[in-house]
Amino acid sequence: MALMISGLSILVFVPIGLEIGLGAAVVVFAIIAILLTLSTPRIQVTERSLQVGRAGIERRYVGAVTGYRGDDATYQRGPALHGLAFMCIRGWIDPVVRIQIEDERDRTPYWLTSTRNPEQLVEVLGGTMARDIESD
Repeated sequence: MALMISGLSILVFVPIGLEIGLGAAVVVFAIIAILLTLSTPRIQVTERSLQVGRAGIERRYVGAVTGYRGDDATYQRGPALHGLAFMCIRGWIDPVVRIQIEDERDRTPYWLTSTRNPEQLVEVLGGTMARDIESD
């Protein structure tokens, strides 16, 4: 996307000059890259809390944690998805982690978040990957 938009900026500024068009493309690409980096949701786990994007919860309310890849991840994002689940999904990242919420006052049954490192998040939260469950 950033390359496409910066390429279009070349077309806009080429009538003024090729150098200006190329310079505009570089500037536009840099701005888009910075904005995408700053807007990426972060996952942060401490001894007391879990933060996924803007949502946060105390660790004592975190229940079972399961990571999914491939078709299992697609199934979790689609047919298996509960309507009240909290989602922090980035479409270009396939693996997801499902985090059960054990707070009686919270109607959210679980959080579903995409992450490039599901094994690491699952390990920190004391869960398992779906393939581990299937092999037992």
